[in-house]
Amino acid sequence: MQRYLKYLKGDPVIWIIALLFFAISLVSVYSFVPILVKTEGGSPFKYLFKHFVYIILGLIAMYWVHRQDPKYFAKLSKFIFYVAVLLLIFTFFFGVRVNDASRWVRVPIVGLTFQSSDFAKLALIIFVSRRLVSKEKFFDSWQKGFWPVVLPIIVICALIAKDNFSTAAIVFMISLLLLFVGRVPFGKIFTFIGSGMALLGLTVLLHLAAPSLNLLPRFDTWTSRFFKAYGEDVGSVENMQAINAQLAIHNGGYTGVGVGDGDLKHYTPEAYADFFYSSFVEEFGLVMAIILIFLYLILFYRILRIGLNAEKLFETYVAVGIGLMLLSQAVINMLVCTGLMPVTGQNMPFLAMGGSAMIMSCVSLGVVLAIANKNESDGPKNEVTTANEES
Repeated sequence: MQRYLKYLKGDPVIWIIALLFFAISLVSVYSFVPILVKTEGGSPFKYLFKHFVYIILGLIAMYWVHRQDPKYFAKLSKFIFYVAVLLLIFTFFFGVRVNDASRWVRVPIVGLTFQSSDFAKLALIIFVSRRLVSKEKFFDSWQKGFWPVVLPIIVICALIAKDNFSTAAIVFMISLLLLFVGRVPFGKIFTFIGSGMALLGLTVLLHLAAPSLNLLPRFDTWTSRFFKAYGEDVGSVENMQAINAQLAIHNGGYTGVGVGDGDLKHYTPEAYADFFYSSFVEEFGLVMAIILIFLYLILFYRILRIGLNAEKLFETYVAVGIGLMLLSQAVINMLVCTGLMPVTGQNMPFLAMGGSAMIMSCVSLGVVLAIANKNESDGPKNEVTTANEES
């Protein structure tokens, strides 16, 4: 193992965890796709091969990114952000509709699809991190310091929210935490939160008052999922996917029923993605599920450690943002599968079957590894770089 790891720069623990995740993913996805075979046709090998191709592409992307100097991420942050905005606008008008949501863009010629929001999340973290450094001296000013940092958050979240409210909410929360880490004054952060809640409330009222405008096309879906999780519909037939997920966890017990022997995966939509954790517990058991949780926590800890040891504040903010993004997705998937949250479209990073989600998670981890590689090259960090040094 040591012989191969010498070609991989950065944090070896992160590389090992990532490779473990990929190995688990190949086994589990192959086992969890019967419902997809039933609805879409084909064979499990077809979906396994497709997933394997995405893992290889993700690994190549992670390897290439982790060999880059993090300073290029800062220099390209504005360009990356603008590309993300254009992709989201394109998706808004011309996106491929799946399950009444236009979240996907189809790649010409190859015919594959990807979610533009997966790219936008990373782009926003990088761009906001850069702005937090360059505008640090002006945080007391609304015009020069606060709005240049906050407006990109509003734009990205607004474009994502129409068809993917849960992702927009996660991005918004991660952005708020970055503002807190970036030492933006509390008064301005709370004002931003209050304004955001007021804007959301106003949008909901306008949608209810003038439904013909269709401001929130998935509003009925959001409310339905909420009442299915917490209201009188919690035990209804319409909530069977969430009920099946909880039954799968109960059925798994401590050691699981065995790989390939799960029953509920045949009846749970998205058992290979949105309900990955419940399918995993059913076949692998509670003990392995706890080990999986610890792997995510170790990954998060290593990412935070890399960020805190970074030479420049920009690198610290980027690492913290990426760590929060990956951990929040995993935690939300677990909470949904255990019935503690309404159903959302958040899958398990590095484990669930998916194209753009897998590749962008790998790219995100590549960014963190690039920072770790730079930390190793520069030696121990003596002091945090000031805003003047970064800008």
